[in-house]
Amino acid sequence: MPPTAEPTQVNHRATYREVLAEPRFRLLFSTRAVAITADALRITTFSVLVFSSTGSALLSAVAFGIGFIPQLFGSLLLGSLADRLPHRALITGGYALTCATALLLAVVRMPVAASLGVVALASLATPVFHGASSRLVAQSLEGDAYVLGRSLSNIASAGAQLFGLALGGAAVAALGPRRALAVSAVLYLGCALAIRIRLPRLQPGESGGTPGSAGGDGGAVRASLQGAGLLLRGRTVRRLMLAQWLPVALVAGAEGLIVAYAGERRFAPGWYAVLMGCLPVGMLVGDLLVGRFLRPRTRERLVVPLVALAGLPLIGFAAEPGVGVSSCLLLISGLGYAYGLGLQRPFLDALPHDGQGQAFGLLGSGSMTLQGVGPVCLGTAAAAGTGTGGAIALAGGAVVLTAGWILTWHPAAWPRTATPQNPAMDLSNTPPSAP
Repeated sequence: MPPTAEPTQVNHRATYREVLAEPRFRLLFSTRAVAITADALRITTFSVLVFSSTGSALLSAVAFGIGFIPQLFGSLLLGSLADRLPHRALITGGYALTCATALLLAVVRMPVAASLGVVALASLATPVFHGASSRLVAQSLEGDAYVLGRSLSNIASAGAQLFGLALGGAAVAALGPRRALAVSAVLYLGCALAIRIRLPRLQPGESGGTPGSAGGDGGAVRASLQGAGLLLRGRTVRRLMLAQWLPVALVAGAEGLIVAYAGERRFAPGWYAVLMGCLPVGMLVGDLLVGRFLRPRTRERLVVPLVALAGLPLIGFAAEPGVGVSSCLLLISGLGYAYGLGLQRPFLDALPHDGQGQAFGLLGSGSMTLQGVGPVCLGTAAAAGTGTGGAIALAGGAVVLTAGWILTWHPAAWPRTATPQNPAMDLSNTPPSAP
């Protein structure tokens, strides 16, 4: 089977300027950055609104994470739509739906259970329009430009989350939670209008189906379940998804204990916010350095060391360090998040062409779900007697073990091979043995 690129092209290092020169990516990138800011604003403000209405810390925490877990069900039941419907309609509709959700929460005074249900239902559609957007990015950028596009997205995500959290605090203080929710709705509306006006009308992939849809004559739910099953039965795709899910979920679980750790250690008020900001800062710096200065093959060789780098510093929390050391440990751990850049090209190459949208949606929804489950599991471990420092160290040890697992199947440098002529069959024939 002939390679898809010459050896000199395989290791070609793209630049951020080349990536941003692509108009379609630039539009998707900018609107997504604004939407992430709106997400952070909406999520935190909704949590504040629920707490102010009920006085319940538990319900406030549920409000914070209610939009995460339903995404996995949405991906399993509706994910095939990302490959079957026009991209522009899906992405515009997704932003319009989140706009309507935020506006409804801002305007209508409904019972807490009803507001939680509205957010959960809206989140079912998130993997569909995120999958369509990710597939469009993959079609717009080729080779290392695609990896750098993901790097730019990660950098923008970290920065937008920090800005959204700050904006949320300022908006709630100045306007109150309901008007702050209306601000997020305006941001979503701007994204929807930008996509509707500036993105050309595009059709989904040439085949118009998903793996397992066999011509697309089945219903969306049936096709989605079949497509997800074929993707997860493929050993390569399954391993690459788990490799992108597990370290992030474990570190997110550790991040969820930072507030409690700062309280137990009796750090000065406000220091917990500094500690929480160290991880995204490390992520931003790591993605910038690895994406900008390392060649593709080098990034792929460094996947395992970078995963280990994400976990090893967290083990230091077993000694219950003070503010300065804790900040440094979290910052270094964030640098390891750049390991994902070394998995982007192999993951894209392993996907069937007519199921990319669903695969990207499943990847994102699975990651969000596990990031919601991680803090619960580690919080339970902390309550069971390990303490918050011990639970954070436990998460770090699990990340290091994950690095060891990846080492057992991740070659030093991924061979670049062509996508199989019948990729769906290639996935379904892969033996579903060990992950």
